[in-house]
Amino acid sequence: MGVTDPAGPVMDRDEVDRALARLGQEHEAIETSLLALQDHAGRRLLEGAELAGVTQERWQATEARITLLWSYFDAYTDALRGAREIRARRRWSSREDLAELTQLLRGTSVTVAGPGTGRLSESFSLTELVDRMNELYATSLDLVVTADAVWSALPARIDLLAAELQRTRQLAHSVGVRPGEHPAGDDLERITRTLTRLREDVIRDPLAFWVPARGSSAPGGGRPDTTVYDREARALEDVRREIDAVLTVRQDAEARLIRLRDVLSRADRTLAEARTARGEVLAKIAATEVPVVSGPPTVLQEQLATAAEYRRGAQWHRLSPLLESLEQKAEDELLRAREQLTAVTAPLAVRAELRGRLDAYKAKAARHGLAEDPFLVERYDAARRMLWSAPCDLRVAEGAVLRYQRAAAELLDGAPEDREGDRR
Repeated sequence: MGVTDPAGPVMDRDEVDRALARLGQEHEAIETSLLALQDHAGRRLLEGAELAGVTQERWQATEARITLLWSYFDAYTDALRGAREIRARRRWSSREDLAELTQLLRGTSVTVAGPGTGRLSESFSLTELVDRMNELYATSLDLVVTADAVWSALPARIDLLAAELQRTRQLAHSVGVRPGEHPAGDDLERITRTLTRLREDVIRDPLAFWVPARGSSAPGGGRPDTTVYDREARALEDVRREIDAVLTVRQDAEARLIRLRDVLSRADRTLAEARTARGEVLAKIAATEVPVVSGPPTVLQEQLATAAEYRRGAQWHRLSPLLESLEQKAEDELLRAREQLTAVTAPLAVRAELRGRLDAYKAKAARHGLAEDPFLVERYDAARRMLWSAPCDLRVAEGAVLRYQRAAAELLDGAPEDREGDRR
């Protein structure tokens, strides 16, 4: 150990082997992260989108950063390969080999072309290179995750609000609330223009709609900025109340009939969805009792038709009590339909929960460096096959997930484990 150089004391063979093993693990982890970043849905969307504003500016910088990151990784790979080749020359490395390995593993031995900053090249130690790659990766991932979070949240919410807006416009038109004739009609036109422009802006410049979390250094720490969306949602709700007031004044009975038809229609659609879901459950879930879904009650539709006749005939004394009775029965019918849908889809919900639990434990194991543990991989693959096969036996699958959880927990806690006995 006595000879020294800028890389420090010459490492012995055991130190070299430990360093190579650690660097190999770091190489695998970095490669996995880079490939995940390469395949990230947010990155693919950014590459294919017509960007503008701050997103365009930051994405251009991030693309250059990712390119540099791969250059650093290639240099790291070459350096690690070179060190392994020197170590593989002979079983018992010579003093000269150990000195060369010490310089490679601890010294400033990796030279990378300059990243367009005016420098022709940069030199790093392997440790410094890993730190630099981690920094570049975290910054790049933050942008990708942030853009993906905005795109995953806001456009879908805007579309739902736009669909509600369209229904409101149709309802408004039916009672004479039109632009230029009623303030609520003008408000609907303004909300329509604002939502259209908002969606376009979100798609082109998602980073402009992100509020970072204070004090958070995690990639994607923060939330989408829904200020404009929330304002228009409140405005639409105000318009709805205004239209409801018009309906109450002009045609209370017709409004109640429309709501009744809507509730019964939703109940029918829910029952239809339950029937479809039942077939799916029977096909995908084994050994499960799935309740039979009943059909819609025709008596309510008959009573609804009678109520419409009463309105056309101006038989208000008969219509009023019938509407009150129908409104309660329709709500009860919708509740019953939803309960049947919930009961029918319960096995799918259980399967989804098991899938989520399995992947959550896998992610936890990966964070602690246990992703490649053969025993855990075997348990994970067994559980995954059961959960993603059709039909799926939930009882057996749950047991497989529990076995994986216990195995992961034991490894994470550092507790000894009799693997051969557990396999039996």
